Amino acid sequence: MNRTKNRPLVRGQISPLHAVSFALACGVPGVALLSLTVNPLTGLLGALNIVLYTSCYTPLKRLSIANTWVGAIVGAIPPVMGWTAATGSLDAGALLLGGFLYCWQFPHFNALSWNLREDYSRGGYRMMSVTHPEMCRRVALRHSLGLLGLSSLAPVTGLTTWTFPLAALPINLYIGYLALRFYRRADRQHARKLFFCSLWHLPMLLLLALSCKRRPQTQTDALPATATGAAAVAMAAEPSIVSAP
Repeated sequence: MNRTKNRPLVRGQISPLHAVSFALACGVPGVALLSLTVNPLTGLLGALNIVLYTSCYTPLKRLSIANTWVGAIVGAIPPVMGWTAATGSLDAGALLLGGFLYCWQFPHFNALSWNLREDYSRGGYRMMSVTHPEMCRRVALRHSLGLLGLSSLAPVTGLTTWTFPLAALPINLYIGYLALRFYRRADRQHARKLFFCSLWHLPMLLLLALSCKRRPQTQTDALPATATGAAAVAMAAEPSIVSAP
């Protein structure tokens, strides 16, 4: 394949043994460090991702188009690991961040693979763009629209304020529009436009989510109005009680 022919392993600059040794030298200590210095849940997710990538996603490339869905899970796990590293828990916010990455990868990769169909076919890889071209376009459109739904769920889960789905609406509509054009008229130009849009769409979406994140309430803010008022009254009365004979 043209896109991989200059990689060191393909060119014989390193042997398969060297590649495996380097992977083990990075993977095993990496998972151990995550487990011991962060938390076991994050280490477990890291180990799971390595297994999914090496033992499921990579072999499936030559067997089934299901490789793209498995690959999307692999791409969705890193932000979930970031969440679990910070909170130690796997909750709705973590799943929502993973969902953003999962949905985004389909317009991103399906548009990329469309213009590399000949390359993938020569390499013996079973990609949607090669074996199921109409499904390739349909799945890209479906998951582009899914980003709209996930953005609407962000305030419900407490991840952001309601400003976020409104602020993200223009970029979500734009990537959906480009995916619709790619679905209706699948050519290299429309695939390229969708792909390049995906490159800036994801960082922009996450930056908007960060800027619209819901601030944690202080203890005083979390109290009901009556309780806050009662506390204020008690504080005001306290000096007179202390100074009384």
